[in-house]
Parts: sequence; structure tokens; C-alpha cells
Amino acid sequence: MKKTLLLVIVLFIIACGKKEADLTVKVNVEGLKKGTLYLKKIEDTTLISVDSITINGESFIELHSNIDSPEVFYLYLDKNSAEKDRITFFADKGITEINTTLKNFAFDAKIKGSEQQKVLEEYKKVISNLNNRNLDLIKEHFEAQKSGDTLKLDSIVKESENSLKRKYLYTVNFALNNKDSEVAPYIALSEIYDARIDLLDTINKSLTTEVKNSKYGKELDRFIQVVKQKEN
Repeated sequence: MKKTLLLVIVLFIIACGKKEADLTVKVNVEGLKKGTLYLKKIEDTTLISVDSITINGESFIELHSNIDSPEVFYLYLDKNSAEKDRITFFADKGITEINTTLKNFAFDAKIKGSEQQKVLEEYKKVISNLNNRNLDLIKEHFEAQKSGDTLKLDSIVKESENSLKRKYLYTVNFALNNKDSEVAPYIALSEIYDARIDLLDTINKSLTTEVKNSKYGKELDRFIQVVKQKEN
């Protein structure tokens, strides 16, 4: 009896000592029977795995991670082949739900979770159209070069330059309009890091105190200071 009571006490102490993960990612991949799912994030410029699970018939899966402030995570699917798929999402403390299919793992992904994810999806709607047009322009540029159509080449170059300007302008305006979201410094770093430093500085100065103290807020500020030091 005493041994049983002692065992219960020990197990209770161990359970209390364990800290529950800040983030739970619930995943459902329709059609997935075997493979491995990895939850990853970037830590000190290196992509690291924070959790993983090997699938053997299950369709509903949970992955976990600790998180200090909202940040971007990556859900990788390894189907035991050379092909690997990836879903990018912005997570905060709590639960993020990802529903997708094995056939179109990244394309079919429906993500429900943080407010930051909603903001990021809003941004991507416009940027994806610009990026798709840029891919078309690359193809058209190659074809014009091949045929020796110099007039077409000049037209494509001008459109490419204007498209890039639109992307930068839209990103800056989007960040300024969402200065209270961690998405603002994130897209500044990931999408327009090579923009004029005064534009990045404008975004940085507009951020709310909470966002300035977030992971990407601090990274943006450090990045700007490094660039300014190099320019001086």
C-alpha cells in the first residue's frame, strides 16, 4: 500500500513538473497512410525540427512546440521518397488546425489558428498574383531572346521593373497598415529585405510596442542597424 502511494506521489510530481507545450498543431492529411510529419522552424538562421511523428494509418495527428511570440512554422511531409512537401503557417500560442490532402499537400492546405495567419493569407492573395505574373515574364523573356525580338524584350524588362516596384510598394503599405501584427516585420524581412533602408526603417518605427518586442520585430531592428553600420 505504501509503495503504491509512493508511486502515485512520484508520478504526480513528474506530471506537475512537465510544462505543457505552448503550441499544438492538429493535422489531418486526407489519404495519408504512411510517412513522417515534421514541425520545423528557423532558429538562428538554421531550420530545425521541433517535433515529428511517423504515420502508420493514422489520419489525425498532433505536433507540439514551445513558442515565445508569434512566428512562422513549417509542416514538412516526408512520404518515404525523394519528394518532400511543405506548408508554411504563422502560429501563436494555442491550437492551429491544418487540413489538407496527400495529393496536393501544400496547395490544398486549409489553416485555422492565429490572427497572424489570417493577415499573412490576406497579404499572399495579392503577392501570389504578382509572383505568378513574374514567372510568366521570365518565360516570355526567354522566348523573346530566342526569337531575337528586341522590342518585346524592352517591353518585358519595363513590365518586370514596374512589377517589382508594385510588389515593394504594396508590401510597405501592407506592413504600415498592419503595424500591430507580427506579420509586418516578417514580410519586411522575408519579402523586401533588399529595399531602401529608409523604407524598412519607416516600417520599423511604425510598429506597436508589442510587435517591436516580438521575434521578428527584434530581428528587423537588428537588421536595419547592421545595414546602417555598413553604409556609414
